[in-house]
Amino acid sequence: MAGGPSTPELVNAVSFGFIALGTCSVSQACEWLAACEASFGANLFVPQPEPLLDDVHRTAHLLHQAVPPVASDYAEKFAAVLETAPTVVSSTFGCFTEPEIAQLHAVGSQAWATVTNKTELREAQARGVDGVIIQGPRAGGHRATWNQHDDPDQRSLTELVGDLLPLATVPVIAAGGIRNAEDVAAFDVPVACGTAFLLADEAGTSQRNRELLRTDTPAVVSRAFSGRWASGVETDFTRENPDLPPTYPYLRPMTRDNDYCLVGADRGELMAAPAAEIERMLTPTS
Repeated sequence: MAGGPSTPELVNAVSFGFIALGTCSVSQACEWLAACEASFGANLFVPQPEPLLDDVHRTAHLLHQAVPPVASDYAEKFAAVLETAPTVVSSTFGCFTEPEIAQLHAVGSQAWATVTNKTELREAQARGVDGVIIQGPRAGGHRATWNQHDDPDQRSLTELVGDLLPLATVPVIAAGGIRNAEDVAAFDVPVACGTAFLLADEAGTSQRNRELLRTDTPAVVSRAFSGRWASGVETDFTRENPDLPPTYPYLRPMTRDNDYCLVGADRGELMAAPAAEIERMLTPTS
């Protein structure tokens, strides 16, 4: 839920929430971490392979834009996380290094990694993570493949969990497409939800995106949102640019004026209510 919806208010309103630090500024990350209460998690976008510069320049030319300057603030955010020591710190787009995992353990935090296939699961476990989040194709926002040049696995979350769970030597959370209590009850492992909370009172979802989420415009998986495969509300730009190459993180600064509402597939009618009420709706009764 990076990019706006994730807020300390939302984190504090649910049983165990994650503050998403992938796209915010370092100063915002520090403020948010300080405002989160009790037991909570934090998520970071880890450094990843750069896109091909030829692809970046071709895309900039197509859009009549200059190639924007891009700098990583990962080190500063990781330092802020170490200072705050959330209960769990998870990674997206890759896995923490073994020294980073040791640093997290030294301050009392668990290190988790988001994985989308067997190779990523095995590598995360080899590095010593404490748990993994298995992300399926109906997830909102970015597909968490470790290499942006890879095409995401299209098997359902049920199939992915069934395939990866026997290989897991650490605890597992399932994520991607959990919309109601029946979806939660379908898994024998804990689940994580994002899309279900986009209209929560405490979410930082913008007014424009709240309006888009209430329309019947479908979600599409496209690189046209950010340069990485991501699921969001279809726009004229995604329809007109179905074949953009991987250019994350350069594309979004070149398309700032475009609608950018990331959401999972088949969202249906999302519940607009306090987050605690949405969590109760998601909780199986037996």
